[in-house]
Amino acid sequence: MNANQPLSQPGPTALPGVRDIIAVASAKGGVGKSTVSANLALALVGSGAKVGLMDADIYGPSLPLMMGVTGEPELTPEGRLLPIVQHGVAIMSMGFLTDEDTPVVWRGPLLAQAVQQFLRQVDWGELDYLIIDLPPGTGDIPLTLGQAVVLSGALIVTTPQSVALEDVERGVAMFEKVDVDILGIVENMSYYLCPNCDQRHEIFGRGGARAIAEKLDLQVVGEIPLNSGIRQGGDSGHPVALEAESESGQMFAALALRVQQSVAELTADR
Repeated sequence: MNANQPLSQPGPTALPGVRDIIAVASAKGGVGKSTVSANLALALVGSGAKVGLMDADIYGPSLPLMMGVTGEPELTPEGRLLPIVQHGVAIMSMGFLTDEDTPVVWRGPLLAQAVQQFLRQVDWGELDYLIIDLPPGTGDIPLTLGQAVVLSGALIVTTPQSVALEDVERGVAMFEKVDVDILGIVENMSYYLCPNCDQRHEIFGRGGARAIAEKLDLQVVGEIPLNSGIRQGGDSGHPVALEAESESGQMFAALALRVQQSVAELTADR
């Protein structure tokens, strides 16, 4: 072998037992990505699917709080971690493995290793969907994920604000670099519906996600309102998607259906 020839890198592989892996990402923090991840997972369960939820935000794991679950994962006889099941969703998070008062201070290689362990050393069982809640940005963890496993697609979460929409293009470009398809854009905090006057107010701007989606030839798969009930549901560990008949629950059910359709269409194209 030529000493100057670069070693070939193994490509992404499937995760045994898991049919579709969906990454939920945002290039900017504070847009409600974890809220979308948690409610999407629950809405998929409501549709009859078997769902796992992986919290890949190593520095700031928030899914244990949002899903109302605590504890430490058990081990299989083979030494693999068992996800903790809550609301019908199999969940794994760094929040189960570290003290909540102790910050995780790791550099890139350790972050990449943690993602690999959550993928390969967790006994996910048989799943229709594994939803992976990524940390914000375009750093080590999203890139590691895209290179480690075959993703069915990525969902980009944004808000109508111009500063958030500018970052959407960076997030899309990152996934393009690792050959991951974009399932669509979710515009969170899209509008506020006044409970007294029943009028819709676009507090953070109007039509931003649709404009960027048109520019990038993507689709908007959800427009989630600014709603105190959604926030309270996450804070209390009882996400609104559990209330399937509520208006917010129906919105996430519609989002889940569109995501399922997008995955099916991309699979058929492949």
